[in-house]
Amino acid sequence: MPAAGSISSTATLERFHSAVNSGDPDTIAKAIDECVVPDVLFHAPVPMGATGAEALKRVWEVLLRAFPDIHVTVEETITEGDRIVSRNTVTGTHRGDYQGLPPTGRTVTYDEIFVFRFADGRIAEIRGVVDVLTQLRQLGALPS
Repeated sequence: MPAAGSISSTATLERFHSAVNSGDPDTIAKAIDECVVPDVLFHAPVPMGATGAEALKRVWEVLLRAFPDIHVTVEETITEGDRIVSRNTVTGTHRGDYQGLPPTGRTVTYDEIFVFRFADGRIAEIRGVVDVLTQLRQLGALPS
Protein backbone atom coordinates (compact mmCIF):
# COMPACT_ATOMS: atom_id res chain seq x y z
CA MET A 1 0.00 0.00 0.00
CA PRO A 2 1.38 3.46 -0.87
CA ALA A 3 2.46 5.82 1.86
CA ALA A 4 -0.16 8.34 2.93
CA GLY A 5 1.58 11.23 1.16
CA SER A 6 2.22 9.34 -2.09
CA ILE A 7 -1.33 9.68 -3.41
CA SER A 8 -1.15 13.45 -2.97
CA SER A 9 2.36 13.49 -4.45
CA THR A 10 1.24 11.43 -7.44
CA ALA A 11 -1.66 13.81 -8.06
CA THR A 12 0.71 16.77 -7.77
CA LEU A 13 3.10 15.28 -10.33
CA GLU A 14 0.22 14.46 -12.69
CA ARG A 15 -0.97 18.08 -12.39
CA PHE A 16 2.55 19.33 -13.16
CA HIS A 17 2.94 17.07 -16.23
CA SER A 18 -0.50 18.07 -17.49
CA ALA A 19 0.47 21.75 -17.25
CA VAL A 20 3.80 21.34 -19.06
CA ASN A 21 1.98 19.58 -21.88
CA SER A 22 -0.45 22.49 -22.24
CA GLY A 23 2.10 24.51 -24.21
CA ASP A 24 0.92 27.61 -22.34
CA PRO A 25 3.60 29.49 -20.36
CA ASP A 26 1.04 30.98 -17.95
CA THR A 27 -0.48 27.56 -17.20
CA ILE A 28 3.00 26.14 -16.57
CA ALA A 29 4.01 29.05 -14.32
CA LYS A 30 0.78 28.70 -12.32
CA ALA A 31 1.33 24.94 -11.92
CA ILE A 32 4.90 25.55 -10.76
CA ASP A 33 3.61 28.02 -8.17
CA GLU A 34 1.04 25.45 -6.98
CA CYS A 35 3.07 22.24 -7.21
CA VAL A 36 6.62 23.31 -6.38
CA VAL A 37 7.98 24.95 -3.23
CA PRO A 38 9.49 28.39 -4.01
CA ASP A 39 12.99 27.33 -2.92
CA VAL A 40 12.93 23.94 -4.65
CA LEU A 41 16.37 22.34 -4.94
CA PHE A 42 16.74 21.98 -8.71
CA HIS A 43 19.74 19.83 -9.65
CA ALA A 44 20.02 20.46 -13.38
CA PRO A 45 21.74 23.05 -15.55
CA VAL A 46 19.67 26.19 -15.03
CA PRO A 47 19.81 29.75 -16.39
CA MET A 48 22.20 32.08 -14.61
CA GLY A 49 20.71 34.36 -12.00
CA ALA A 50 17.78 32.16 -11.04
CA THR A 51 17.23 29.52 -8.38
CA GLY A 52 14.31 27.53 -7.06
CA ALA A 53 10.93 27.72 -8.75
CA GLU A 54 12.01 30.77 -10.80
CA ALA A 55 14.79 28.69 -12.42
CA LEU A 56 12.26 25.99 -13.29
CA LYS A 57 9.96 28.60 -14.87
CA ARG A 58 12.87 29.92 -16.97
CA VAL A 59 13.76 26.42 -18.15
CA TRP A 60 10.20 25.96 -19.40
CA GLU A 61 10.21 29.40 -21.05
CA VAL A 62 13.35 28.41 -22.98
CA LEU A 63 11.92 25.01 -23.92
CA LEU A 64 8.60 26.47 -25.10
CA ARG A 65 10.32 29.11 -27.25
CA ALA A 66 12.49 26.43 -28.87
CA PHE A 67 9.90 23.65 -29.04
CA PRO A 68 6.39 25.20 -28.92
CA ASP A 69 4.78 21.76 -29.35
CA ILE A 70 6.92 20.07 -26.68
CA HIS A 71 5.23 17.05 -25.13
CA VAL A 72 6.35 14.94 -22.17
CA THR A 73 5.01 11.39 -22.15
CA VAL A 74 5.35 9.69 -18.79
CA GLU A 75 6.42 6.13 -19.59
CA GLU A 76 6.85 4.85 -16.05
CA THR A 77 6.79 6.07 -12.47
CA ILE A 78 8.09 4.51 -9.29
CA THR A 79 6.99 5.82 -5.91
CA GLU A 80 9.04 5.18 -2.79
CA GLY A 81 8.44 7.11 0.39
CA ASP A 82 8.64 10.83 -0.32
CA ARG A 83 10.08 10.34 -3.83
CA ILE A 84 8.70 9.66 -7.29
CA VAL A 85 10.93 8.65 -10.19
CA SER A 86 9.51 9.50 -13.61
CA ARG A 87 10.92 8.05 -16.84
CA ASN A 88 9.72 10.15 -19.74
CA THR A 89 9.91 10.50 -23.51
CA VAL A 90 10.03 14.08 -24.78
CA THR A 91 9.07 15.12 -28.31
CA GLY A 92 8.99 18.50 -30.00
CA THR A 93 9.66 20.45 -33.17
CA HIS A 94 12.59 22.88 -33.17
CA ARG A 95 10.93 26.19 -34.11
CA GLY A 96 12.95 28.69 -32.04
CA ASP A 97 16.52 29.34 -30.93
CA TYR A 98 17.87 26.66 -28.61
CA GLN A 99 21.36 26.37 -27.12
CA GLY A 100 22.61 28.81 -29.76
CA LEU A 101 21.03 26.87 -32.62
CA PRO A 102 18.66 28.69 -34.94
CA PRO A 103 15.37 26.85 -35.68
CA THR A 104 15.82 23.77 -37.88
CA GLY A 105 12.23 22.56 -38.13
CA ARG A 106 13.49 19.13 -37.08
CA THR A 107 11.58 16.92 -34.68
CA VAL A 108 13.33 15.57 -31.61
CA THR A 109 12.52 12.57 -29.46
CA TYR A 110 14.66 11.95 -26.40
CA ASP A 111 14.50 10.34 -22.98
CA GLU A 112 14.77 11.78 -19.50
CA ILE A 113 14.56 10.51 -15.95
CA PHE A 114 13.65 12.73 -13.01
CA VAL A 115 13.58 12.04 -9.30
CA PHE A 116 11.15 14.29 -7.44
CA ARG A 117 11.24 14.60 -3.64
CA PHE A 118 8.05 15.82 -2.03
CA ALA A 119 7.39 17.71 1.19
CA ASP A 120 3.84 18.46 2.32
CA GLY A 121 2.45 17.41 -1.06
CA ARG A 122 4.67 19.74 -3.10
CA ILE A 123 7.86 19.17 -5.09
CA ALA A 124 10.78 20.14 -2.86
CA GLU A 125 13.71 18.74 -4.86
CA ILE A 126 14.28 17.71 -8.48
CA ARG A 127 17.18 15.68 -9.87
CA GLY A 128 17.19 15.03 -13.58
CA VAL A 129 19.09 13.27 -16.32
CA VAL A 130 18.20 14.36 -19.85
CA ASP A 131 19.57 12.73 -23.01
CA VAL A 132 20.85 16.00 -24.45
CA LEU A 133 23.33 14.14 -26.70
CA THR A 134 20.48 12.49 -28.62
CA GLN A 135 18.59 15.79 -28.72
CA LEU A 136 21.56 17.71 -30.17
CA ARG A 137 22.32 14.96 -32.70
CA GLN A 138 18.72 15.08 -33.93
CA LEU A 139 19.01 18.86 -34.32
CA GLY A 140 22.16 18.41 -36.43
CA ALA A 141 24.41 20.13 -33.88
CA LEU A 142 26.51 16.98 -33.42
CA PRO A 143 27.39 14.16 -35.83
CA SER A 144 25.27 11.01 -35.64
